[in-house]
Amino acid sequence: MPDGRVVAIDGPAGSGKSTVAKALAARLGLPYLDTGAMYRAVAFAALRRGVDPEEAETVARIAERMELEVADGNVTVDGVDASIEIRGAEVTRAVSAVAANPGVRKELVRRQREWVAERGGSAVVEGRDIGTVVFPDAAVKAYLTANLEVRAGRRHKEVAELEYEAVVADMARRDTIDEGREADPLLCAPDAVRIDTTDRSVDDIVDELEGRL
Repeated sequence: MPDGRVVAIDGPAGSGKSTVAKALAARLGLPYLDTGAMYRAVAFAALRRGVDPEEAETVARIAERMELEVADGNVTVDGVDASIEIRGAEVTRAVSAVAANPGVRKELVRRQREWVAERGGSAVVEGRDIGTVVFPDAAVKAYLTANLEVRAGRRHKEVAELEYEAVVADMARRDTIDEGREADPLLCAPDAVRIDTTDRSVDDIVDELEGRL
């Protein structure tokens, strides 16, 4: 795959974005970026400072000033390894408000583009607005989805301290917020391939995406 080409993978929580994106990146030998981890990192930084995630201006300033490193599945926030904490229940409850913050989104989109540029312009990038906002000219765009029960089951394995019913309710709430927010809502780009991952293997999906390059 030549330099300067991005594979954009979008979709709601639990759709399999991370699993597919990591597998595709490994097969192609490309860097992989989980942009959702960046929003979680901002939520973590806000909570660590005792800031309410709903305080939009303050949280946006935190996003602009924080030191953030995302590499090889590890996330470092202001010199602290937050790789585990950003997946916890507290950050999970807070991230919706952070992700809906226009100031945060503007800053993180800038950082995401910079991250890819620093790695030669080619990467597999996953999130909720990659193909529509961050990299609208991506070489390949995919929108992954699955039924709510399957998605909730996948997420429940990641956040075991939450009851399954709570995960389902939170996921439905997050879907509504992501799809309805004014700033960069979760959408399937018109030129993206839509893939239902409910009953498909990761290898099968990766084969399909690789074949589109």
